[in-house]
Amino acid sequence: MTNNNKKGFVLWFTGFSAAGKTTIADKVHELLKHNGNRLERLDVEIVRKNLTQDLGFSKEDRDENIRRIGFVANLLSRNDIGVIASFISPYRAQREMLRENVTNFIEIFVDAPIEVCESRDPKGMYKKARAGELKNFTGVDDPYEPPENPDIHLLSSEHSPDDLAKVVLSFLRTNDYID
Repeated sequence: MTNNNKKGFVLWFTGFSAAGKTTIADKVHELLKHNGNRLERLDVEIVRKNLTQDLGFSKEDRDENIRRIGFVANLLSRNDIGVIASFISPYRAQREMLRENVTNFIEIFVDAPIEVCESRDPKGMYKKARAGELKNFTGVDDPYEPPENPDIHLLSSEHSPDDLAKVVLSFLRTNDYID
């Protein structure tokens, strides 16, 4: 298999639930895979099922969830594998810890107003949280601390996922992560 990665990297998509993180990350993954890049995709569904099933959604559990994911992402990145991770990761301190400990960490803020995210809400999570059925839901009864200086800032309510995926690939090429 061809590897067009010049070095490993971790694309860390953060933002509210339904901001478009997974949609954009999937498009980036598809484009990079098509071009022969070595990649791993870390997504909440896969990780919660296989790596962090023992954790809940308290602040402490969320911190541990992100720490574990960061550990795995770092192992892959330092072995020249591109990692695409999409997690709300609501706390700034979590993401700063990742930046300090993960090789070639690239923070991508997928930014959409909470009202837009609620209108997109494919699983009805915001509705359940507003009704009190879900506790510690980011943006409802738990805070989201937006990145102060993300490496990439994507306005997902203003641009298409395809266009935003191209922004990410352009960043990777410009910063010599891929051919």
